[in-house]
Amino acid sequence: MKAPRVTKVTTHVLQEMKLRGEKISMLTTYDFSMARIIDSADIDVILVGDSASNVMAGYKTTLPITLNEMIYHASSVMRAVKRALVVVDLPFGTYQGNSREALNSSIRIMKESNANAVKLEGGSEVIESIDRILSAGIPVMGHLGLTPQSINKFGTYVVRATQDEEADKLFEDAKKLADAGCFAIVLEKIPAALAAKVTETINIPTIGIGAGSKVDGQVLVIHDMLGINQEFSPRFLRRYHNLYEEMKGAVEAYIRDVKSCDFPNEREQY
Repeated sequence: MKAPRVTKVTTHVLQEMKLRGEKISMLTTYDFSMARIIDSADIDVILVGDSASNVMAGYKTTLPITLNEMIYHASSVMRAVKRALVVVDLPFGTYQGNSREALNSSIRIMKESNANAVKLEGGSEVIESIDRILSAGIPVMGHLGLTPQSINKFGTYVVRATQDEEADKLFEDAKKLADAGCFAIVLEKIPAALAAKVTETINIPTIGIGAGSKVDGQVLVIHDMLGINQEFSPRFLRRYHNLYEEMKGAVEAYIRDVKSCDFPNEREQY
């Protein structure tokens, strides 16, 4: 059956996509110009990720980025987007252990950026925060598996849930997030068989990143996928371009033209 033409993706649209087996496409972006490009390509979901801490600000982890900075990036994206569902990460320190702060942070994101939903990492540990955010009518996307905000706890970015105990907890957490009312869950860097089991069990979409092909959709960081970032090469990353070399080459050509007085030429001046 041909998928219906969608003019605006909503959480309900994503649920319908899961039910009919249509895969969900999701990419990160953090600024107006990039958001306009990928929205015009009909991406389903845009994640304004706390990965902006790495790719936009140059930090080693996602931890330093602030709520104000996330709102700035989300606002920039929202001014460009017409079709995609826009989800914004709650940054580290804005929801862990304090459900009231989680709600206040989510309200600020929704009011000040006009985004469509928020995302937060964790399972049973953050259920109280999820319940509180949902009580205000704010859609919540969960995130299980490798949770980058917990890097100091784990000490490594290796594949998660490879042992039975952690795999069992992830599976139970996924059910809890679905039961709580999350509209989707990101599954990051976990065994494909476990991701498939979760996807078959819960009734909300799963979005994988390094979680195999049996999930309901996929997400990548746009700077990784386009080859702008050359320093990150995990197994799950497929590079669709090498913009680093193309952009560097263009800059080098511009420098040559300026220094040789070829730019601007007579047609390029008034």
